[in-house]
Amino acid sequence: MNLSTTREGAVSLLELCRSERRNALDLDLCDAIAESAAAEVAAGARVLVITGQGTSFCSGADLTGVYGDAFLNALYGMLHGLTRLPVPIVAAANGPAIGAGTQLALACDLRVADSTATFAIPTARNAMAVDAWTIRALGTVAGGGIARRLMLAAESIDRDTALACGLADRPGTLEDALGWAHEIATLAPLTLAHNKLVLNGGADAAIAETFAACWASDDVREAASARTEKRTPVFTGR
Repeated sequence: MNLSTTREGAVSLLELCRSERRNALDLDLCDAIAESAAAEVAAGARVLVITGQGTSFCSGADLTGVYGDAFLNALYGMLHGLTRLPVPIVAAANGPAIGAGTQLALACDLRVADSTATFAIPTARNAMAVDAWTIRALGTVAGGGIARRLMLAAESIDRDTALACGLADRPGTLEDALGWAHEIATLAPLTLAHNKLVLNGGADAAIAETFAACWASDDVREAASARTEKRTPVFTGR
């Protein structure tokens, strides 16, 4: 088993289970992440958390594997698929996130990093390339200076630098990431889906639909009732 999935309430945890390869991504693991993430959302998960088994988040693409169209299609299909899921995804970076590991962290919406987390995309050291989405997302999340250091100087950055530039959102462990995820899971699902779609550059027509869905929802009326009754709203995503 290269991926384990556990669910507690509205939060699902996806754990990469290739610790002997420092959770490096191969074709099968890319497919497993994509399929499991979609399945958990379909089953009602409101927030996903992704982490790595052992002491690495993800050490990148498995260099013992075969590079080619099949792997690249699986990798980018998985990464871009995560950005299109209508729920927030939290990366719990429990160690190095190198190459495709940083890409996986970028495909998540929020990142919690422990003291051992590092980030790098050293394609200039191996004559490989990442897609334009990766470089643009890195610039958007971490800023142009950090993006240039990672992409043009092949540097790596530690947890404190990642926190300072915005590549990591909070310091903490997997438990901290799960706690944050449970807090987020109490928020209005339709609003979160709309916000994520806008932040990730969704099409105007789709954004108009999610905007209208929020204002027409039972949840917006539930929020109004909760304010009147001085209680915490309970959102259903309808």
